[in-house]
Amino acid sequence: MTRNSSTASPTGAARAAQDSTVFRALARIGYVVLGILHIVIGGIAISISTGSGGESADQGGAMEQIQQSPAGVFLLWLIVVGLAALAIWQIAEAFLEREPDTKKKWGHRIKFLGTAAAYIAIAITALTYAMGGQSPSSDSSQSFSAQLLAAPAGVALLVLVGLIVVGVGVAFVVRGFTKAFMKHLSLPGGTTKKGIVAFGVAGYIAKGVAVTVTGILFVVAAITHDPEAAGGLDAGLRTLAGLPFGTVILWIVGVGLALYGLFCFARSRYARM
Repeated sequence: MTRNSSTASPTGAARAAQDSTVFRALARIGYVVLGILHIVIGGIAISISTGSGGESADQGGAMEQIQQSPAGVFLLWLIVVGLAALAIWQIAEAFLEREPDTKKKWGHRIKFLGTAAAYIAIAITALTYAMGGQSPSSDSSQSFSAQLLAAPAGVALLVLVGLIVVGVGVAFVVRGFTKAFMKHLSLPGGTTKKGIVAFGVAGYIAKGVAVTVTGILFVVAAITHDPEAAGGLDAGLRTLAGLPFGTVILWIVGVGLALYGLFCFARSRYARM
């Protein structure tokens, strides 16, 4: 088989992408911009917990803050490029998955493709803001919920979506507690390793809590037939603020999300790619 014919296949194209130094660098930039987004969202969550936050504590709110900053448009385009490259990298990982167990292989592939879809969604939001538009995540979640509820078996489907999101959140929490993320990193020793692992544990757990609450709100929206109950990450974080000791919990989650952002910076340097 010739080189051209081998790279024409999906597997060949995936391998060629991962062999590209430039593409690998762009994917690492993706982790950097992902870190920036989580730090901004964490900062908004902290400001909400102290009663001074009016912005949305989600990707839309983060994009709006970046859009209004100096060099904001440049940063937004960098987010688009970085996350698009990171999404393609995840898709390539799905094609090149070498797990011998078939069930585990497809489980890993679904995880890679799901992660890629999430990165693409965030990149599209960044593109919207880079071109001068706005795309509040809460409105998108409510619109999606309303459309799903209007479909046949819509309640069951929205409950399923909510349970999937809850499952993703729980997976983040478990990954944080078990430090499972370490197997994807080539970390140095000493204090640096301890710091990165600490950021990863706190960050994964905080993000897991936020995502889990968001999923629960989808289930609530389905049961109550109220699509406005599903407001995305922002609604999830504000729901935390309404709980007993909620302001403290939200502050801790906000700090955790910011630490996850710092972990993403380290991941851009030490991820096995």
